[in-house]
Amino acid sequence: MSTKTLIWISITVFGTIGGYVPTLWGASAFGFSSVIGSTLGGLFGIWAGFRLGQMV
Repeated sequence: MSTKTLIWISITVFGTIGGYVPTLWGASAFGFSSVIGSTLGGLFGIWAGFRLGQMV
């Protein structure tokens, strides 16, 4: 699998998780904290996918 594919998969997974986490403490799924969480999750996904792509 190419590094590009791994990055896109990890952006999707971690962005979704990051957007969902604020709903666990009662925030809205469309609120500001979910947008920030999704952004941070996506950035972490870029880093994780790149590192994973280097290992493979």
